[in-house]
Amino acid sequence: MSRSSLSHTIRALERNLGVRLLNRTTRSVAPTEAGEQMLRRLRPVLRDLDQALDTVVDEGGHVSGVLRINANESAVRLLLRTVVPIFLARHPQMTLDLVAEGRLVDIVEQGFDAGVRLAEAVPQDMVAVPIGDDLRFLAVAAPAYLAGRPPLATPDDLRHHRCIRQRLPSGKLYRWEFARHGQEVSVDAPGVLTLDHSGLMVEAAADGLGIAYVPESVARPWLEDGRLATVLEAWCPSIPGLRLYYPGRRHVPAGLRAFIDVLKEASRR
Repeated sequence: MSRSSLSHTIRALERNLGVRLLNRTTRSVAPTEAGEQMLRRLRPVLRDLDQALDTVVDEGGHVSGVLRINANESAVRLLLRTVVPIFLARHPQMTLDLVAEGRLVDIVEQGFDAGVRLAEAVPQDMVAVPIGDDLRFLAVAAPAYLAGRPPLATPDDLRHHRCIRQRLPSGKLYRWEFARHGQEVSVDAPGVLTLDHSGLMVEAAADGLGIAYVPESVARPWLEDGRLATVLEAWCPSIPGLRLYYPGRRHVPAGLRAFIDVLKEASRR
């Protein structure tokens, strides 16, 4: 609904009720006390209505509609391998719209049903469902790069090395985060090369351009064939992994509930 149509509808509702529901200024719109009271009374009514409609759909033996999920690229790749094939096979009348985006967006404002991000990035007011195992970042470099260079015993030793820095979708440079025995260290990694993609960082490290700090899942194939080696491994603990999240105060659509069911099955396997 357009903003003008919505405004017209609310004003008509206020005229019919004889009560002002919104306080309007040139800079903001906020509910009046009567508006807040009406909103509190309507929320359970609308939730019950949505649930009743979903029950009718469920009793028909299928779910249908469009499910929109915003996630970063690695999360989309994971879902495509593990969850999406089962979900689409089980619910052929569903349409799945996956948007791979690096930056963190407001999923409600952007019209998404759910998002997928690392646990630490999920907004506090969201319901979060774990996806897979915990995640680990590793510092990696080519054996040829490490040969003849100063050894690394602590993150502070990185200042004697070339690092492949990472630019986040927000434009900021990522500070490498390490931890050991309860001691946490954040390092502004020195280096002359900056990239914005973990896969490219791994390739650059394998080519001997410096040390990269990347998810273990991205580096693992290169570590297994010897093109990369880990450094500071004792300073690289696991962290809470990916989470699918959605608004806790809104009705959960039947399609999203079905997707979560498949996600939980895949996580258990």
